[in-house]
Amino acid sequence: MLKGKCALVTGSTGGLGFAIADKLAANGANVILNGLCPEAEGLAAADRIRAAHNVEAIFDQADLQSVAAIEAMIHNAEQNMGGVDILLNNAVVRNVGPLEDLQPDNWDQAVAVNLSAAFHCVRLTLPSMKAKRWGRIINMASVYSSRGAENRIDYVTTKTALLGMTRAIAIEAAPHGVTCNALSPGSVPSPAILGKLKALAADSGRALEDVTRDYVSERHPTGRFIALSSVAGMAAHLCSPDGADITGALLPIDGGWTAN
Repeated sequence: MLKGKCALVTGSTGGLGFAIADKLAANGANVILNGLCPEAEGLAAADRIRAAHNVEAIFDQADLQSVAAIEAMIHNAEQNMGGVDILLNNAVVRNVGPLEDLQPDNWDQAVAVNLSAAFHCVRLTLPSMKAKRWGRIINMASVYSSRGAENRIDYVTTKTALLGMTRAIAIEAAPHGVTCNALSPGSVPSPAILGKLKALAADSGRALEDVTRDYVSERHPTGRFIALSSVAGMAAHLCSPDGADITGALLPIDGGWTAN
């Protein structure tokens, strides 16, 4: 389905980002992984995709806080992979705490990674997508793109803005065969969330199973985590021929969270 296409997935050496990159590779796309993990870990992740799916896979350690690093990453993609056809902006920074306690450097980092990096990646890849008259841009939004939350000022702000950016890009890119959409996952069993639940269980003295059940059921009427494969499958669908008429959309994959 995606043979000959190249997908750049930011924040993709593990967790949800890796699951998406792996799914796109399973559909034939060559992939560029990105993250700040040790180089050996990123290269090993690329090796796993290459071996599993017989596609090209490379790792780029670009720090998305740096515009120069983003520019170098896109240049390398053009030189080594023929350019980016599918862009999935997944990298994220989260800070939890009262607004007045959030330090300026933490705010600036969240804006840079969660919002500005997505803009610069689109800015640098959209011209070649337009020239090819085919491109897929997917921004990883959140349930919090559409609602507020206590102690999450940087995350809520940047994810809300990312949704606005998605809609603006969709309108501008539509005449050129390029779609732009946002995915809104509920809670996935990521290393960060699983670590948080372990800490909550330890602090409360409760069983991890009980803490996890309460955490998930408070959010998802389905009573279970969102499977990484569900989010990855939606990303692949948007890149398929059946996704060609979907653009400017916020697509919830949240177990009924936003409907509740």
